Amino acid sequence: MNTTLINEEVADKGLLANQDLYKDIFHQNSGTEYAEAVKLAQERVSNFLKNNRKPFSGIRPEEIKTKVEAVDFESPLHDYESLLDEVDELYVNHATAYHLPEYIAHLNCPVVIPALAAEVLISAINSSQDTYDQSAGGTFMERKLIDWTSEQIGYTKGDGIFTAGGSQSNLMGLLLARDYYSLEYQKWNIKLNGLPADASKFRVFVSDKAHFSNHKNAWILGLGEQAIVHVGVDQRYRMDPEQLEKAITQEIEKGNIPIAITATAGTTDFGNVDPLKAIATIAGRHNLWLHVDAAYGCGLLLTDQHRHLLNGIELADSVTIDYHKSFFQPISSSAFIVKNKLHLNIIKHHADYLNPKEQNYEALPAQINKSIIQSTRRFDALKLWCTLRYMGKERLGQFTDTIIETTQKTAVYLEADENFELLCHSDMGVLVFRYLDGPAESNSCEVNQYIKEKLFFSGEVLVASTKVNGKFYLKFTIFNPLTTLNDIKNILNLIKQNGDEYHRLN
Repeated sequence: MNTTLINEEVADKGLLANQDLYKDIFHQNSGTEYAEAVKLAQERVSNFLKNNRKPFSGIRPEEIKTKVEAVDFESPLHDYESLLDEVDELYVNHATAYHLPEYIAHLNCPVVIPALAAEVLISAINSSQDTYDQSAGGTFMERKLIDWTSEQIGYTKGDGIFTAGGSQSNLMGLLLARDYYSLEYQKWNIKLNGLPADASKFRVFVSDKAHFSNHKNAWILGLGEQAIVHVGVDQRYRMDPEQLEKAITQEIEKGNIPIAITATAGTTDFGNVDPLKAIATIAGRHNLWLHVDAAYGCGLLLTDQHRHLLNGIELADSVTIDYHKSFFQPISSSAFIVKNKLHLNIIKHHADYLNPKEQNYEALPAQINKSIIQSTRRFDALKLWCTLRYMGKERLGQFTDTIIETTQKTAVYLEADENFELLCHSDMGVLVFRYLDGPAESNSCEVNQYIKEKLFFSGEVLVASTKVNGKFYLKFTIFNPLTTLNDIKNILNLIKQNGDEYHRLN
C-alpha cells in the first residue's frame, strides 16, 4: 500500500480519537455544542432584562476587584453552566442597564433587536471586511450603507468606511486635513516624507466644548496638542463664528498655519449643534478643511422634524457618524464619510498579499484601502443593514423626535423648579443643571457631588456630571425613547431627597 495513504489513514484515526480536543472549535460537527452555549447565554440575557429594576448593582470597586482577582486561569471550568454562572457573578449582575429610564448618564443608547440578531451572525461567521475574498457580500453591503449615509448627509460623490468609533473617525478627519493641506498647498507628501519642517505651525480650530479626541489625535499625528486652538462659544455653548474668524486671523498674524476646523454636531456636554453653515463659509474663505464631528448629532439625519439643525453639514469635507449612539446600534458601529471620495486615496497603502497595485478595485473592491488602523475588521455594517431593512429610517427618526420632545419638556420643568438651575436648553438630549442648596449656594459643588455619588452607589439612578467654569454640575443625557417626563420627575425627586440628606448630615 502507498505509504502516503497509510500515513493519512493513521492521521485521520488520530483526529477521530482526539475529537474531544477539537469539540470547542466552531465547525461542521460542533453545531449542537454551539446551540447549547448560545441558548445558555441567551437565558442570561433574558434574566438581565427580567431581573434588573435599577441600572446598577452599586457594587464597590474593591469588592468586584477581589472577586475577579480570585479567578485562576490555570483551572478551567468544565461546562457552560459553570462558566456562565461565573460570568453572571463577575459581569452580568453588575453590568449597567442602559435600557432602564433611570440610566440617564452618558451617551449609551438602548439597542434595537434586529441589530442583536445580526450580532449572532457577525460573531459566528466572523468575516473580516478588509478584502472582497474575505467578505464578498459584506463588502458591497457595507459600501451601500456608506453610500446611503453619504446621501443622508447631502453628498453626491461621497465615500467612507465603518470604524471602531467616533474618536477613530475624528482621527481620520484630522489626518486627511493635515495631509491634504500639505499636498495641495505645500506640494509635500507626508505619507512618503514625514512631517514638513513647518508642521509645528499647523493649527486646527475647535470649540471649547469639542470632544477630547481632537487633542489626542493632534498628538498622535505629531502636531502636538499645541495645534488645537480653542474657539469661544455662545450662550448655548456652540462655536461662535465671530470668535472663530478672530482666532484664525490671530494665528495667521502669529505666523502659524491654519489647516482645519472641527465643528461639532451634538456636543457631549450640551447636545447642541455648532452653526455649520456659518463655519463652512469661514472654512471656504480661508481654504480650510472642515470636519464635522456628528458622532452624537447624526441621529438628526433620521428625522424630518429636526433635520434642519444639521443644515450646512453637506458643506463639510468629512463627517464622523456614530451609529452606536443615535442609530441605537450595539457597540461598535461607526463611520467616517468624506465628501470627495478621491480624498481617501491619501491613505491608501498596498500590500502584495492583500491589495496589490495591479488589482482592479472597481471589479474587486478592497475596503482596506479606506482604513488607517484596522486591517481585520468586523462586519459591523450588518447590524445597521438589518435595522434599516426591518425597521426603516422613519421609525428610527421617531425615536429621535421622542427624545428631543422629552428633553424639551424636562428643560421647562427644571426651569420652573426653584431647587434647580438649568444652564441652557439642548438641541438634542443633554441637560446640564445643578441642585441649589439655598440662596447663598455656598456649597453647591459639594452637594451635587454628594448627590451623584450617593445615587451611583445606591444603583437607583445613574446621572453624569461635568464642570462648567470650574463649577460642578449634574448632567442628564436623555437617550432612551422609553424614558418619560414622569420617569425624570421621579429622578429629580431622588436628587432632592439626597440634597436634603446632605444638609442633615452637614
